[in-house]
Amino acid sequence: MITNEVVNRAIDYILQHIEEELSLETVAEACHFSKYYFCRIFKAQTGEGVYEFIRRVRLEQSAFRLKTERNRSITAISADYGYSSSNYSSAFKGHYHMTPVVFRKNSCKKTMEHPFFHQESWQAESFEECNKKMVLRELPDYYVIYERGVGSYAYLGRNWEYFLEKYQKYLTKETKFLERTYDDPAVTQKRHCLFDICMSVKKDCPLENTTTIQGGKYMVYPFKGHIKEIYKAYQTIFLEWLPRASYELDSSRSLFDVYHQVKKDRSSTEWKGKFYIEMEICVPVRG
Repeated sequence: MITNEVVNRAIDYILQHIEEELSLETVAEACHFSKYYFCRIFKAQTGEGVYEFIRRVRLEQSAFRLKTERNRSITAISADYGYSSSNYSSAFKGHYHMTPVVFRKNSCKKTMEHPFFHQESWQAESFEECNKKMVLRELPDYYVIYERGVGSYAYLGRNWEYFLEKYQKYLTKETKFLERTYDDPAVTQKRHCLFDICMSVKKDCPLENTTTIQGGKYMVYPFKGHIKEIYKAYQTIFLEWLPRASYELDSSRSLFDVYHQVKKDRSSTEWKGKFYIEMEICVPVRG
């Protein structure tokens, strides 16, 4: 887990300003830290240097947009992240070992191997099936305790059990359980996937690791099923719904899940996939 709140503030700042020119000095100053000390703690917590992190996130976010914004040109998307056409193609190929054109073509496949459960494959729902489930809602802000981690989403169950045991004294009948996932694992390597495990609390909570998940206009997809099917639901939204919807993804706010029920298969000794989930996938939109 990323336990240093300065590093977490830095990650938030980078994600919010990823389309702008960013430097080590800019990020360190925003966090009110010496750049030399900040550099050390950032790498110790994330495993990446600041510039390395920024470069990777820019390429991965651009790749996600190649996948979901198919009516926009590759040149226009790369320019959003400060790349010229030739520089972008070179940097992209260095990261993904394929050109942006090939990546965009490959990312449109509706059936692929599951990144976490390799014996499984998934088939995306149609736009029509997904669109019937999507409901536009105005969601409130959620003030939450959170812990941020990085790594495979396949093991979120372990993190949740640790989290709930650690913060059980803050549980009430009104508590909401939320999860922010910042990456598409079809785009980002599992070891770099970022996530926040959260539970709602009152604003007088004395803990340092609290934050507000911004509400507003969201399209909400109700999910009920096995944990391994969550990937299919997200890929349906990314591949089928977003490219054709009348709404645009609002990248200034986070996607998050609100959990309503989790059932564990107690007869299994394995962790991966042994949960039945009822939750809502909340997609921030504008338009």
